[in-house]
Amino acid sequence: MSGHGTLKARIRADYPYILEYRTRWSDNDMYDHMNNSIYNFLYDSVINTYLMEHCDLHPSTSPQYGMVVHSHNNYFASISFPACAELALRVNKIGKSSVTYEIALFEKGVEGVKSVGEFIQVFVDRETTRPNTNGMANVLRQGLERIQMKPCVSKI
Repeated sequence: MSGHGTLKARIRADYPYILEYRTRWSDNDMYDHMNNSIYNFLYDSVINTYLMEHCDLHPSTSPQYGMVVHSHNNYFASISFPACAELALRVNKIGKSSVTYEIALFEKGVEGVKSVGEFIQVFVDRETTRPNTNGMANVLRQGLERIQMKPCVSKI
């Protein structure tokens, strides 16, 4: 993932998929902002919504599913109820059976990014809970490639 300053400069246009989430009263903690545990809940939700809508994932029956093997988050500013959050998603890297997502949380109507997180999933076979020797299913890979950021190639 990029440096902290680069992440803080993220804008909505950096992400090809955005999902709205209406914050709830119970999302706030005693400091009157969204509790840090809610961010992971939301990140997991936007990823799985994308997988279900665009990668033909059926959580309880698909032959492969993604297991989170790494996650972290950088917080820049708070959001709190009753704000509407915009969860922005992109794929930074696709491996044989793994995918690295970047998720940004914006507040609807507010310019700056509130947080940027990273999730890494490994797609495993339902029966063995191990990665398939052939990697992730083609339908998953094709759906993920639609939101993958292409590396910049400098022409020097």
